[in-house]
Amino acid sequence: MTPSDAAAKHATAETMRAWTLHAFGRSNLQLSEIDKPRPQADEALIRIRAFSLNYRDKLVIEGGLLPQLPTMPFTPISDMAGEVVAVGENVSRIRPGARVAGHFRTTWIEGKPTRDTSNPDTTLGGPLPGVASEYMVLPEHALVELPDALSFADGATLPIAALTAWMALDAQPGPRRHETVLVQGTGGVSLFALQFAQAMGHRVILTSRSDEKLARAKTLGSFDGVNTQSHPNWAEEVLSLTDRAGVDRIVEVVGGANLGQSLDALAIGGTVSQVGFLDGIDLSFAAVPLMLKHATIKGISVGDRKSFESMLAFMARHKIKPVIEETYSFESLASALDHLDRGAFGKIVVAGWEG
Repeated sequence: MTPSDAAAKHATAETMRAWTLHAFGRSNLQLSEIDKPRPQADEALIRIRAFSLNYRDKLVIEGGLLPQLPTMPFTPISDMAGEVVAVGENVSRIRPGARVAGHFRTTWIEGKPTRDTSNPDTTLGGPLPGVASEYMVLPEHALVELPDALSFADGATLPIAALTAWMALDAQPGPRRHETVLVQGTGGVSLFALQFAQAMGHRVILTSRSDEKLARAKTLGSFDGVNTQSHPNWAEEVLSLTDRAGVDRIVEVVGGANLGQSLDALAIGGTVSQVGFLDGIDLSFAAVPLMLKHATIKGISVGDRKSFESMLAFMARHKIKPVIEETYSFESLASALDHLDRGAFGKIVVAGWEG
């Protein structure tokens, strides 16, 4: 069934439309009519109003991330927001009519990561079924309520990108020591980290390969910018901006050999929060700077639901709104994925169901 055929055919009360894969590969994505789920005990049925795209979604669809094949046909995409339309037995923390976002790591409720909460089998959009559909069911513990100030499109950007940025900044309740934070790039995680760090009172240095994107980011607040295209030895520029002291924390999204420069730019006792690997999954760096600076490299893989809820309260208090570069229709997922390939300033959202 082509997207136009599916859009023209209204789903019955027992069916819905969903993007599905019968095999990995972008060309295998198709808009299908499938059975509409029903909530069981402890579950809620959500009418999905928007979902957003992450780099991991691209990797999952192309077959480059999951070590084991999910059950096919498989619905991809990890992050959504929507409205609870029905609940099963024993549901007490989520009510029908609630505006919610899904929690990516469905079983990580609070506390430090454990073997169970870090189990990759518990993540939405692979290997658990994803959100690129008109409805889905989730356990009530895998949902968070959205503040009134955030739209469904806003809420759909938060589960991976915003929470990753929040955890990368080691956000904790109570007073914070002001730091100098370096944020790399202008993608979703990076712009959330920029906004959060500014609201926390940190000094921010933002790197990008584009002067145009650095200028666009100025609408989000004050920071020092470094163009890494003009200054390939960007760590030296960062040291110059900090009187040779270096930065206290780096939100590292590039990976690969870039980590070596991150360590060069780091202050004594500083932390690199490793959140991405755009330049390659294998990290490369010299041991001596790591040792002499007593540095910490901390891997970040999203976060727990309690931290998600704390982040939402912080966003409401500081009136932080996600940066959404473009919103596509449900039927235009292929175009949205093409945009992801080109790179986005902030987030790409899919919303606005036809039919």
